[in-house]
Amino acid sequence: MDENNSIQLFEDRKIRTAWDEEKEEWYFSVQDVVAVLS
Repeated sequence: MDENNSIQLFEDRKIRTAWDEEKEEWYFSVQDVVAVLS
């Protein structure tokens, strides 16, 4: 996994993320977030 992509843990579930250095924003996988919330 490169330095701009990582996996965050939320209540023992993995959420894929990506960092955009130009915009200085995190992006999260919608599929992973929905799975955590359901």
